[in-house]
Amino acid sequence: MTWRENGLTRRLGLGVPIVQAPMAGGWTTPRLVAEVCEAGGLGSVAGAMLPPADLRAFVREVRSLTSRAFAVNLFAPLPAPSGERLEPWARLSDLAEVPAPRAAVPFEDQLAVVLDERVPVFSFTFGLPPLSALSSVDTADGVFVIGTATTVAEAVALEEAGVHAIVAQGYEAGGHRGTFLAPVERSLVGTVALVPQVVDAVSVPVIASGGIMDGRGIAAARALGAQAVQLGSAFLRTEEAGTGPEYRAALGRDTTVTNVLTGRHARAVRTPLVERLEASGVRPPDYPLPRLFLKEPPLLVGQAGAMARALPARELMAALAAETDRAIGGISGVA
Repeated sequence: MTWRENGLTRRLGLGVPIVQAPMAGGWTTPRLVAEVCEAGGLGSVAGAMLPPADLRAFVREVRSLTSRAFAVNLFAPLPAPSGERLEPWARLSDLAEVPAPRAAVPFEDQLAVVLDERVPVFSFTFGLPPLSALSSVDTADGVFVIGTATTVAEAVALEEAGVHAIVAQGYEAGGHRGTFLAPVERSLVGTVALVPQVVDAVSVPVIASGGIMDGRGIAAARALGAQAVQLGSAFLRTEEAGTGPEYRAALGRDTTVTNVLTGRHARAVRTPLVERLEASGVRPPDYPLPRLFLKEPPLLVGQAGAMARALPARELMAALAAETDRAIGGISGVA
């Protein structure tokens, strides 16, 4: 058995244990998901911000481009925002008036689409959503469920809830933190420290995430006991990603974990706006309201974003596999 094959890859029919992270906000496109799947990995639809009709259309477009398994990712339901601190936040954001909040997309309606479209893999972050709706299809051929943990305690809670695999999200990862049990400040564990502890604490497959950009990182994650890796920032410069020139150029800049962009902690590029909002000392409105005050989408990226490559997704997947072969061969002394 090589690094490419294990129980998780066999269960999902993957050629390589590489998961493309779901990146909400338009950066994950149907073509990106499909191209990763066609290259042997698991592409992920970022469904969290999509109304049910748009999510259904996205899923069907992916299906028109690939016959392989793919995932749909949703955010676990969160308490409704209070609507407090909107006016001071508008002034800090240089807006003349407070933008009108948009109605939240009901998680139950999104999950209904996942089930109705018979999506093979369902992943989630931000907590523990109600999984009872999946029980009727939770069979060997039913929905495969993946949860996200940032600590060992969260991983244990996810396994007890019945997930089939766990993404161990290290501190280096870009985008929103999946933390849900303890404050974010006490849940910032690096990938190298987090993955082996989670592997030792649970019996389900672990997927390493955070700072993994090439074959060296994949080899390291497999050596730590992860059955697969999840890469997000590595795909932001691919031809199929929905990122524009400004986003692609920003991938090499300093990042920070902050809650001023969306109301929930996320790793993003440190911009003058981020620094000004943080320096104000004003607590941002509840998630996801601060996003309404942004003139441009937040530049969410991991600590190793500078290593992202401008390649077609299939070529990147092939390069990752070849690099991992070389890295593992070098470690074993057969390269």
